[in-house]
This record gives sequence, structure tokens and C-alpha cells, in this order.
Amino acid sequence: MSEGDIAEPLRGGSVQGSAHIVPFPAAPRQVSFDRSELQAILNLYGRMVAAGEWRDYAIDFLPEKAVFSIFRRTSEMPLYRIEKDPKLAKKQGAYSVIVSTGLILKRGHELARVLRVLDKPKVVSA
Repeated sequence: MSEGDIAEPLRGGSVQGSAHIVPFPAAPRQVSFDRSELQAILNLYGRMVAAGEWRDYAIDFLPEKAVFSIFRRTSEMPLYRIEKDPKLAKKQGAYSVIVSTGLILKRGHELARVLRVLDKPKVVSA
């Protein structure tokens, strides 16, 4: 075997039984919150942290929905989940607020209206 035999396939020649190039599979699409949606959620979250109600959060971007989970303490289950599910956009609305028990507090087409269920002022009696 001469040097030319080895170098020829590197120059674009064909080799019997050469490997077939397989492209990388496409990354799975994920649902996410856009900037304005995330800003509205974080504004509410900031107010509730300042009031001492909430202390931690988590964001999950899944193929079928995006979830913003709100915690009172890090080690607990989330108090609330704010979900965006585009499959429900034409039916009941893409946005929903869900309690830790699974009860849906509010569902709708506009995030600001859905978030109002969490932003109600507390009544203090003297």
C-alpha cells in the first residue's frame, strides 16, 4: 500500500464501504414564555416576595407547555403553577393558574387577566 492509496480518500476520492453522514436530529421544540409574559409573571412574583408571601420559583420549558412554579419554601411542593399550553389557546385559553392540589383557579386567553387571581389584596381586620 502506497502513500497515495491512503491519502486519496481524504482528497474526495471514494472508498468502498465508506461511512454515510447522518445529520443531527432536530432539537425538540419547546414551549416557552416570551419576554412580555415573563416580565408580567416576574413583576407579580417580585411584589409577592416583597410582601413575604413567596420565596422561590422554578421555570420548566417542556415540549407541550411552559410552567412557572411558585414556592413558599424551596423544599415544598409549589403553591401555584402558571402554565402556558398552546394547544388550549383556541379553546379555553393558553394560560392557567393551578393550585398545588391540581385545582385550576383561573384559565384564559390573556395572561394579565389570569394573573389577577393571585394579585388580589389581602383584607386586614383590626
